[in-house]
Amino acid sequence: MAMKIRLARGGSKKRPFYRIVAADSRMPRDGRFIEKLGTYNPLLPKDSEDRVKMDIDRVKHWLAQGAQTTDRVARMLEAAGVTPKTERNNPKKGEPGKKAKDRAEQKAAKDAAPAAEEAAAEE
Repeated sequence: MAMKIRLARGGSKKRPFYRIVAADSRMPRDGRFIEKLGTYNPLLPKDSEDRVKMDIDRVKHWLAQGAQTTDRVARMLEAAGVTPKTERNNPKKGEPGKKAKDRAEQKAAKDAAPAAEEAAAEE
């Protein structure tokens, strides 16, 4: 059975509240889980100690059993000092999208056209 330590969403519309759970990876996000390991309340300030609460011993137990963490939970565990920091690299994050690139090309072509006409008129 492939285990995941992940977030299960609760709370009402526009008021999110998450449980940190150990669940079978085949179960739905908010569906059946094996054990509740903690809570995460994103509405609290980042420096609040109640924002993320975890049972570290049980998290370590599940990690020892081979459970994989999702990216968000892995970041929380890194902040808590349970797992070592891993370096992430997303080289495409700062790159503009296809439409923005097309607009930039059109603007460059438009700017280049008057400059070429001026150069031809001077000669």
